[in-house]
Amino acid sequence: MLNVADSNSTRPYMIRALYEWCVDHQFTPYVAVHVDETVQVPQEYVKNGEIVLNISYDATSGLKLGNDFIEFKARFSGSARGIMVPVNRVLAIYARENGQGMAFPLQLHAPDEGADHERGTSGHELATNAPAKTTRNLNLTLSGETPDAPPPSKSGGKRPELKRVK
Repeated sequence: MLNVADSNSTRPYMIRALYEWCVDHQFTPYVAVHVDETVQVPQEYVKNGEIVLNISYDATSGLKLGNDFIEFKARFSGSARGIMVPVNRVLAIYARENGQGMAFPLQLHAPDEGADHERGTSGHELATNAPAKTTRNLNLTLSGETPDAPPPSKSGGKRPELKRVK
């Protein structure tokens, strides 16, 4: 069951809007994700607790940008994998070509007991709702490359990538 703060979140709407903006302008939408036990992604591509995923039409199959989860299938090293990302674990969505997009604060909520029972965890390893400990602002810069990204364009230069600066 979602609490009132979760049900009023604008995050899934902003993700869908920026995804549509990317598609409308022939940009490649990428999402940066904070990976924890609630995120289903190939762990071998996770670096420093984060992964960047290409969610373009060409890179995914069955993409669903829901209010609670982003779900799709994608190929990693030629192998099809099911991906499921809780929307509250999305740190940013941006266009690969120019880095324009939006960053979000990380939200960690203690799940209710029903969710704990379904996942088989106690929930004690997750953070509480204390705002000072569970959300943070991200300062993002562009640099480097992502492990699953296509090669740079022929126009030269590096592709943009989000990098967290503390």
